[in-house]
Parts: sequence; structure tokens; C-alpha cells
Amino acid sequence: MGAPRTPTEHLPTARLSLHRPTVDDVDAIFTIHNDPLTCVHNPSDALTERAQAQRLYARWNDQWQRHGYGYWVVRLHGQNRALGFCGIKPMDLAEKSVLNLFCRFAPSAWGHGYATEATTAVVSWVSRHLPHMPLTARIRPDNLASQRLVTRVGLARAAHLDGPGYDGDDWIYVAQWPD
Repeated sequence: MGAPRTPTEHLPTARLSLHRPTVDDVDAIFTIHNDPLTCVHNPSDALTERAQAQRLYARWNDQWQRHGYGYWVVRLHGQNRALGFCGIKPMDLAEKSVLNLFCRFAPSAWGHGYATEATTAVVSWVSRHLPHMPLTARIRPDNLASQRLVTRVGLARAAHLDGPGYDGDDWIYVAQWPD
């Protein structure tokens, strides 16, 4: 998958601070993934017990250790409350190694442009540190907000890659796709 030379555990933007998750973020992971609104399009991601959040954190942390990148916790500068999570994970799609873009925010953070700001930072980071990796997003056909988000940050629909996902059909968006 190719790791960046130096992991970027902190990624600042104009209003936001994106940090590599720590064990102290397990409560935020649980709270955001336990809210019924945040996983409406991806019900298999919903958490019902704190132990599930601990296991999810362990997977995220393992990815950071193996690859030097992953999901960041998103906060406003100088504040402790997590607004959400945004980042990338390696996966295979159409027999190619790709990075999948992920973004999930608490409903209280919706409508403020935080997801766009964080996702823009992550897409920019990928273009600088892992330019050889195709960047993709898997989105349910009825998740219009996520479709608008990924097109705002430069991804385009690649219908030829659409297929079944964990929670129904995945529409695929890509930033670049190799021939």
C-alpha cells in the first residue's frame, strides 16, 4: 500500500484540528457511531456497546501502526469535543489496491462545512503523500449528502465500478483511476 515517509498524526485546517485517534477517543467513537442518524446509510457501522467502540479503535490504531495513515478525529481548534472522523483506509476494489475515503460526523456538526473542510484536507494529504494510490469513496445511492461532499472535494462518479457493499449497493466515486 505504500506508507508515507512520515506519518501525519496532526492535520490542521483553518478551523479544524485533525488528530490520530487515541484510546481517549473511544467514548467519541461510541457516541457518534451509536447515534441512529449517523449510520442511517451504513447500518452495519452502528455501535450498540462501548466494547464495540474499543474494538473499532483498536482496528483504527492497528491501521495507523501498519500504514502510517488512517482516520483522524476532527475537532474545532482548541476544543475537546469530537465533531467526527475523516480519513482513509486501504482496500481492494476491482482488483486494484485503493484508498477508501471515510467521513462521519455527529449530527450537531452537520451544516457547518466541517465535513467539507476535513475531507478537503484529507484529499489534499493523499495527493501529496500517496499520489500513486487511487482514492475512492463508496456511497449508497440514496446518500445525497455524501455524494455532494465527495464531488465538492474532487471525486467523480465511476459507475463502471459500482457494486454490492455491506449495506446495499455501493456507488463508487474516484479522484483518479488507473487505466
